[in-house]
Amino acid sequence: MSKSPKNALTKKHWFGYMFGDWGGCMTFALMSSIFSIYCTNVLGISATVMGILTVVWTIWDAVNDPMMGALMDKAFAKKRNKRGKFRPWLLRATPLLAVSAIALWTVPTFMDGIPLLVALFSFKILYEASYTMFNIPMGSLLSAMSKNDAERASLSSARGVGAAFGNMIPGMLGPVVIGMFGENKSTGYMITGVVCAAIGFVVCLLHYAMTEERVIVEEETKADDIKLTDILTVVKKNRPFIALCIHGVCICAMQYLAENISMYMYSAVYNDVTYKTIASVLSAPFMMGSMIAVPFMCKKLGLEKVIRISLLIGGAICAVLFGMHMVMDVPPLLHGVILGVGSGMAMVSIQMQWGLVGEAIDYNEYITGKRTEGSIYGTFNLARRIGQTVGLGISFFALDWIGYKPALDMQSAGTIFGFKSLCVLIPAIFILGSWAAFKFVWRISPETRAAMAAEKAEKSVEAGE
Repeated sequence: MSKSPKNALTKKHWFGYMFGDWGGCMTFALMSSIFSIYCTNVLGISATVMGILTVVWTIWDAVNDPMMGALMDKAFAKKRNKRGKFRPWLLRATPLLAVSAIALWTVPTFMDGIPLLVALFSFKILYEASYTMFNIPMGSLLSAMSKNDAERASLSSARGVGAAFGNMIPGMLGPVVIGMFGENKSTGYMITGVVCAAIGFVVCLLHYAMTEERVIVEEETKADDIKLTDILTVVKKNRPFIALCIHGVCICAMQYLAENISMYMYSAVYNDVTYKTIASVLSAPFMMGSMIAVPFMCKKLGLEKVIRISLLIGGAICAVLFGMHMVMDVPPLLHGVILGVGSGMAMVSIQMQWGLVGEAIDYNEYITGKRTEGSIYGTFNLARRIGQTVGLGISFFALDWIGYKPALDMQSAGTIFGFKSLCVLIPAIFILGSWAAFKFVWRISPETRAAMAAEKAEKSVEAGE
């Protein structure tokens, strides 16, 4: 059962939650934007080897993410920390996240051969474990901070704004710094990694300091009642959670494929990576405008409907851009702005999905009697990591498939067509797959919502609120 204090959600809470994804994305955004070109063009690792390593890292995530979520649920049920269920983990993870990120972007550059691969593999494992230790409590905190749909939408918006800043700053900084030193030299990557880790460290601490767990889990959820196998029941009975997992795979595959290939697109097709930064700056007003407008739209239409509409529009825009590439030479800035708007529309679903995760957690408590935010969020995070691996895996293996040769000043026509397909067409397909998950799989009827709300109200009365 959940007990909610009477204090209202404040601006401090809103900004504090915003800093969570901002801080985490300061280093994690580099994984989708420049990590692959760092590994292939700077460290000299073949695309095929990188594809294999990506699969291995995902197997680690398959164990790491759900296990971390269940550990947090079980640890709190066994010994209730007065600082809350999730916030203590934020404080533990923040320094580990910064240190492992800095090591990942610096240490391998001083090595060659097998030692280089061992260092890269090890530091990536440590970084992913640290990010999971931070990301799962940060994401689960939304459910612990919000008491109704309006608060979920507000905090989802806060996280979306934070993610926008957390992705935008590395996305703009990286290409400029790398361009100053040369995309095949390590210095620009090292500076980008260290600066982003330092900023992320400070912002993550602000996230810890300015948040509060307003929904407290009562004693009825015992440590012995929480099992790793509980997630099997969730998968079997919780249809909205399944829709979210399908969405997580598709939208993250789109995001990481498009971001990963875009650096190659600007480098190999347009011959200047700084175009990526300029296009990001030109697209930024649209991104920030959507962040402001979406919460108001959600109040009128509902979270799930706004997500479906944004996905459909985003997929259509990307499909139109691919059609333009087939009939004309699209200038780099026009390509970047249109792709930024299309992917930005799709990314609205990432901004607002966290409210639906909270609703799926409430629905799971409604059908099972257990409130296990960590386990559910950890498994949803695994689905997102699978999508990340699909996107990165396709991009790594596809570099060989389309005949990309880093040493060539001019790529073949087939390679250029391959980059256009990878950067625009395939992401559009993934976006529409995410739309289909909410259109055909997600099902929480108004009657079910009313029943869930009534049960919550009854428990609040029993708790003496």
